Amino acid sequence: SGGRDDPVSTARPTSNHPHSPRRALLASALVFAALFQSQDARTFTGTITDSECANANHALMHMGDTDPECVKACLDFHAATFVLYDGTVTYALSDQAAPAPFAGRKVTVTGTLDEKTRRITVRSITAAN
Repeated sequence: SGGRDDPVSTARPTSNHPHSPRRALLASALVFAALFQSQDARTFTGTITDSECANANHALMHMGDTDPECVKACLDFHAATFVLYDGTVTYALSDQAAPAPFAGRKVTVTGTLDEKTRRITVRSITAAN
C-alpha cells in the first residue's frame, strides 16, 4: 500500500486540497469582501451648512436674513464649501451639487465616511423630518 501503483498516491490534488488555486481564489475573494463591507454606506443626520459657519451658527457672519441665505452667501463670497453639521461633528461632503437645495436645512446624508478626514462620500441626500 502507498506504492507507485496506488491510485491515492498518484492522484492529482483536487479542489479540496488546502493549497489548491480554487481555495486561494476563494480566500482572496473573502478578504476583498470583508474590506469592501467595511465601506458600507451609513446615514448621517444634521444640517447642511458651509465651511465658514461649520457649526451652523450663522448669526456671527450676518451674510443673510436666514440660514439658507447665509450658507449661499458664504459659498459665493468666501469660497466656502457645503458641510454637514450633526450638532457635534462637522463632516466635509464629496458632492458639492447635491447639498445646494438643502442649504440651512436638516437632512439625512447616506454615504461612506473616511474617518481620518471626516469626509463623507455622498450617495444621497434627503430632507430629514
